[in-house]
Amino acid sequence: MPGNSFGTLFRITTWGESHGPALGVVIDGCPAGLELDLAEIQAQLDRRRVGQSRVTSARREPDEVEILSGVFEGQTTGTPISLLIRNTNAKSGDYDAIKDVYRPGHADYTYDAKYGFRDHRGGGRSSARETAARVAAGAVARQILARMGISLIGYTSSMAHLSAQVIDEAEIERNIMRCPDAAVAAEMVALVESARHERDSLGGVVEVRARGVPPGLGEPVFDKLDALIGHAMFSIPAVKAVEIGAGVEVARLRGSQNNDPFELRPDGSIGTTTNHAGGILGGISSGSEIVVRLTAKPPASIAQEQQTVNAAGEPATIVVKGRHDPTVLPRLVPVAEAMLALVLVDCVLQSRATRL
Repeated sequence: MPGNSFGTLFRITTWGESHGPALGVVIDGCPAGLELDLAEIQAQLDRRRVGQSRVTSARREPDEVEILSGVFEGQTTGTPISLLIRNTNAKSGDYDAIKDVYRPGHADYTYDAKYGFRDHRGGGRSSARETAARVAAGAVARQILARMGISLIGYTSSMAHLSAQVIDEAEIERNIMRCPDAAVAAEMVALVESARHERDSLGGVVEVRARGVPPGLGEPVFDKLDALIGHAMFSIPAVKAVEIGAGVEVARLRGSQNNDPFELRPDGSIGTTTNHAGGILGGISSGSEIVVRLTAKPPASIAQEQQTVNAAGEPATIVVKGRHDPTVLPRLVPVAEAMLALVLVDCVLQSRATRL
C-alpha cells in the first residue's frame, strides 16, 4: 500500500491500524542535535486522544508514546526516529456484525474495490486513529520550528450555525470544543450533546495559524506552499475543504479590496497592512501570518438505522455500533496543527539550498 509517507527532506511514514497491537511513525531527515522534549510530544498526543471529554469518543487510550530509535541521551542523532503508540482499548467485536456490510460515509466499499479485502475492525488503516502518529511526528517538527521562532495555534471556529465572535486565544484550551469564544463554545457543546442524543453527528470548521514564518518558503510552480498545505490538510480524515487566507470570500471581492498593500514595518522588514492572501504569494511565504481553514464533515459513524448493501450487492440496513466521536472538531485541532508543522519544517529545510 503506497501513500503512507509525507514530506521530502523531513519525511514521515505512518503505520498501524485502529485495532492492531500498535501504530506509529518513522521520521527520516530530522537534523541531529535537537534536544527532544518527550513530554511535549506526549502533551500534543494528550490533546488529540480519545475519551478526554463528552464530545469525543468514549474509547479510552492513554496514547503513551515510546521512542524506539533516533534519540540518544535526549538528543536526535540524525538517524530515523521511530515512535510507537500502543492500542490498549480496542473492542473489535463491535464490528463483527458489519464485516460484510458497507457503512455509508466510510471507506469500506472503496477499500474493497481497491484491494479486494479490508480490515473491518474500526476501519483498519482508514481509521482516524492513524492521526495519532501524525501528531507525534508533528510534535517533533514543532520543536524544530520553535527554535526558529515559528509557532502554531489552532481552534474550532464554527459548527453548524454557530461561529466564534471573539478570538480569545487563552480560552481555546479552557473548553472542550477548543473554541476561542467561551459563550459560543458552550452553545457548541449543547448542540453536540443534542446531536448525540439523536444518534447523529456534526461537522464544522477549524482554523490554524502559523506565526513567525519567514518569507521565502515554498516553490513557485507545482510545490507551492499553499499546494503543499492543501495536500497535507486534505490527507486528514473527514476534511472536505481547505481555504488559505480569505479563501472562498475572495469571490465576492474586487482586486482593489483583495490586494494586500505593502508597507515598511518599524523593525525594518517589509510586510502588508492586510492579509487576505493568508501569508502566501505566488506559492511562497510572504512573512505574514499563515492562515488555513479546514472544513470537516460530520463523522460517518452514527447509531441511526441506515440503508446500504452488503458485499454481494444485496439491500441491507445498518446501525453502527462501537464508540465514536459525535464531532471531530476538538481533536482535529491538534492534527491540523501537526500537519501544518510538518509542511513548514520540510520547507524550512529545503530553503537552505535555495541560494548560496
